[in-house]
Amino acid sequence: MQLSRRKFFTLAGASAAGTLMMSPLEALYARKANGQSVFGGGYGPLVADPNGLLDLPRGFQYRAFSRTGEMMSDGSPVPGGHDGMAAFPGPQNTVILVRNHELSPNSSTQVVGPNPYDPLCKGGTTTLQVGPNRQLIKHYASLSGTYRNCAGGPTPWGSWITCEENVSTPATNRPGNATNVSQLHGYNFEVPAQATTPVNPVPLVAMGRFNHEAVAIDPKTGIVYETEDRGDGLFYRFIPSQRNNLSAGGTLQALKIKNMSQAKTFAGFPKGQPMPVEWVTIDNPDPATDTVRVEGFGKGAAQFTRGEGIWYGNREVYFCCSDGGSVDANGRPNGFGQVWRYLPDRDTIKLFVEAQSADELDGPDNIVVAPHGDLIICEDGDDEQFVVGVTPKGELYRLAKNAINDREFAGACFSPDGNTMFVNIQTPGITFAIWGPWKSQRGA
Repeated sequence: MQLSRRKFFTLAGASAAGTLMMSPLEALYARKANGQSVFGGGYGPLVADPNGLLDLPRGFQYRAFSRTGEMMSDGSPVPGGHDGMAAFPGPQNTVILVRNHELSPNSSTQVVGPNPYDPLCKGGTTTLQVGPNRQLIKHYASLSGTYRNCAGGPTPWGSWITCEENVSTPATNRPGNATNVSQLHGYNFEVPAQATTPVNPVPLVAMGRFNHEAVAIDPKTGIVYETEDRGDGLFYRFIPSQRNNLSAGGTLQALKIKNMSQAKTFAGFPKGQPMPVEWVTIDNPDPATDTVRVEGFGKGAAQFTRGEGIWYGNREVYFCCSDGGSVDANGRPNGFGQVWRYLPDRDTIKLFVEAQSADELDGPDNIVVAPHGDLIICEDGDDEQFVVGVTPKGELYRLAKNAINDREFAGACFSPDGNTMFVNIQTPGITFAIWGPWKSQRGA
């Protein structure tokens, strides 16, 4: 994700507690609307880490592992750019993490694998196996040769969909340019959590070639919902030809608001009003140039600015637009972000939340639902960076601070048993396991 103070919620990697996710958001904005303080005590003040890595509340602990440059089990160094991540159950009570690396062809590190999709590209995924004692057992490359693997999403059948946030092609190459490529980019790739060696990198071309951000899958229907990180991006759904088999192809469609052809939802849009939708089919999901959104908009699809994270739960789909927002007194959009709610059973969409300021949170990015019901948000802003919690009462608190530098947190997710939170500091590239009194009574 491109860095921005005004980036809003990326709803990625929601846990089984995801059905509770919107309650804290609703409560947060209700408190603001009523003039109440949105700050709470959380688990108490953060305690300075003597090792200078991660400040946590008293009673919490962490273990750091798989740092950039360390040697992995496959004999290659840990690449940098630690980003989106999901946790899966492993054998003998272990946890398997599949982790993205947001790396470009000109990055200083790379995911090294025997069968890269594009030898000129350095992104991909690594897989980590962590024991019940939160000790790293092994880590290794699981996908290589892709471009800027930023977010994605877990599947109900135990795999990770990693998304390329770049649409470069060999046709855009320039002589001597460090970002030249040898393949078309802008695809999703699937990485089974149980894969013990690098997967064969097969682009899921039917899911579209565009500036992908994140995906969420409806387990009832198998439909995949996709966001596009573009100022004039669309909101998509992919209907697979075969359930649980995305490589078998399917149909890509873009959302159109009925009786509102080519709606531009960036600012001044009615909030809380359900609107019926229909879906237009993308005839060319794998174009030679970046025209998927152009085709969809030409057929009347709605534009959403900087579509980022997405979350599915309880027969609801929420997705976020990082720089959409209400109009100020001068008629300009404030760009603090929007959350949209789509109901598949009713085929309606509405603007669910529209942020009014960035005072309380500094560039919220990845987000996960904790098993105890709080939202856990990774900051990606301009100054000090925190992992921030939001309680079901709508109170904000700080759970962790990056004590190394001012670089972003990313990839927060919880172990299947709910006792451990895993999170990355993207640069210098470290993965943390954090545990403590999650169920304790928090201060008011």
